[in-house]
Amino acid sequence: MQLLQELSLKNGPLCVGLDTDPSYIPENILRTYQSAPAAVLAYNKAIIDRVVADKSACCFKVQIAYYEAMGLEGMKVYAETLKYIRSQSGGGLLAISDIKRGDIGATSDAYAKAHFSGDFETDIITINPYMGFDTLQPFTAYSSPEKGGKGAFVLLCTSNPGMRDIEHQRLAGGAGGAEGTGGLLLERVGNEIERIGRQWRDECADYKEQTCGIFGAVVGATQEADARWLRDKYAETFFLIPGYGAQGGAARIAATLLDKAGGTVNSSRGILCAWKKDEKIAGAREGGSLTMNDIADAAARAALFSKEDLLSAKASL
Repeated sequence: MQLLQELSLKNGPLCVGLDTDPSYIPENILRTYQSAPAAVLAYNKAIIDRVVADKSACCFKVQIAYYEAMGLEGMKVYAETLKYIRSQSGGGLLAISDIKRGDIGATSDAYAKAHFSGDFETDIITINPYMGFDTLQPFTAYSSPEKGGKGAFVLLCTSNPGMRDIEHQRLAGGAGGAEGTGGLLLERVGNEIERIGRQWRDECADYKEQTCGIFGAVVGATQEADARWLRDKYAETFFLIPGYGAQGGAARIAATLLDKAGGTVNSSRGILCAWKKDEKIAGAREGGSLTMNDIADAAARAALFSKEDLLSAKASL
């Protein structure tokens, strides 16, 4: 997580989401490939190349569901996308696998092994903590330098409207601390994320100088009322910030969440589908003659715009 924090300061806070559904690729381009998954892989690689060249982002987030939906060939594309991110970036940009796993003991052990080694190896994953905090422990074993220094983002305050159904429920007792103080369920999760970070800094010599914990938190850019409060409350936690762009999250909200320990702001459809609004390729779009290079160039321009939008909003705080 420390490396991602440093990359976000060096390259800017944008995270490019490769949640690539075949429907995001123009039909005339899809037809030139043997299969829809093959087109998705080609598009992913083209975007990765341009983002790496432009230094417009600090990481990529790959949402596994889109690849699972394409079956076995889709999962091969998922694996190849992760490998390409980690190889083409020359050890620079990181891969986040958005898998939202979280289960008991041996099952979490298997999830950790599956996504931190082997065919689906990635740098950082997302975790759902709502089966209990014992579900987090198997993932911490891979955070040591000997195991690759892997990281995880734990769901805290997500970007969907339904987050209030669970995450905003008020506890009868304390939120991870004093009895009788009340508090929201999400506070219990946030407190645990910071406790784990402090424990690692106290017990592991390699982490004593780090400026954020081994676990980050998923905090959506769609909940403006919570942004300042969450950023101040969890000042030592690096955030993964979804919701910016197509989901309606404003740059000013994301900028608030980028304060203190910082974060990375994900944009998926706003980049993947940028060709639909890009005026530079309007003629080819209207004439049905778009190429893979055209839509990848549009994605690259959208990534650069998003980076500047976020940096400008951050500078204006």
